[in-house]
Amino acid sequence: MIIAVNTRLLIKDKLEGIGWFTYETLKRITQQHPEHKFYFLFDRKFHPDFIFSKNIEAVVIPPQARHPILYYLWFEYSIPHILKKIKADLFLSPDGYLSLSTKTKSLAVIHDLNFEHYPEDIPFLERKNYKYFFPKYAKKATRIATVSEYSKSDIIKQYSIPENKIDVTYNGANEKFCPISISEQDETRKKYSLGKPYFLFVGALLPRKNLVNLFKAFDDFKKKSPSKIKLLITGEKKWWTKEIQEAYREMEFKDDIIFSGRLSGEDLHKVIASALAMTYVSYFEGFGIPIIEAFNCNTAVITSNLTSLPEVAGDAAMIINPFSVESISEAMKKIAFDEKFRSELIDKGKIRKLDFSWQKSADRLWKSIEKTLKTES
Repeated sequence: MIIAVNTRLLIKDKLEGIGWFTYETLKRITQQHPEHKFYFLFDRKFHPDFIFSKNIEAVVIPPQARHPILYYLWFEYSIPHILKKIKADLFLSPDGYLSLSTKTKSLAVIHDLNFEHYPEDIPFLERKNYKYFFPKYAKKATRIATVSEYSKSDIIKQYSIPENKIDVTYNGANEKFCPISISEQDETRKKYSLGKPYFLFVGALLPRKNLVNLFKAFDDFKKKSPSKIKLLITGEKKWWTKEIQEAYREMEFKDDIIFSGRLSGEDLHKVIASALAMTYVSYFEGFGIPIIEAFNCNTAVITSNLTSLPEVAGDAAMIINPFSVESISEAMKKIAFDEKFRSELIDKGKIRKLDFSWQKSADRLWKSIEKTLKTES
């Protein structure tokens, strides 16, 4: 079979949630299925690290699709042309975008529909593009894969898609995320938090990551429970809004917040493994990979009671109301000062992490590919 893959989000040193899903699943699938030919379709010069095996041929197709108008040109003109040229049996799109102008069977991985629930969190043109095209993509797709039962039910409800057309693959965490020694933890804290214990946030700094309430909650925690604990924010200021900036500016303990920017995989691993707790209190997520990364590192987790997050965390995290500053603050206090409770959470995380791995994700995605190929046109 000839399988074409949209790999435009495989960008060296800039992988985020969907990029990691693409990288981890396709690395395994291509190596485990040498009997098939894979065409990786890039919109710019690619890094050789992304050519995982000999059965992959990389093709660069202009234009660089980084704007809604360019998305349209790439998916509706460039993609149909190359799919026809290589005689593809399947078009796999890990970021959910499809071409409406091709008859090639397609598998869209739609991670979540955050733009349907919180459109105001997304820049105007991106929002319009999502809301116009994704209902069409969902109906156009031969099959759909998604990363949680929550997202599956949301796609069914929002777009009236039959339940038997959608497969749940879940996400995983890289095997490099694991516990580290006490001495390594000490060194990491010296490097990133002035040697002090810290709560940690990992992710792109977007409105739905709920940084406004995280900042307010940390301020409340510090006022009520004086300590040397810091809050380490790791990630790019992708859509740093006025509301986020104002919440930060109004903090009494803003000097105890440290912005590390984006970290390499190795440094991110050490930062997670050295944290007092992962504070992942988004009000909307399709999955939440940092939760599993924290479990793998024997790090406690505070997360939200909304969307997919309770499904992913199970009983292994402290579940809070993301719209309640007090709820987040009290969770911080419990984690920080109740060592027995924190240890119990970590032990539960050791069990919970066994349900998720990138190998399991790859196996599930491959089954979805097989179902798509077998579907009658």
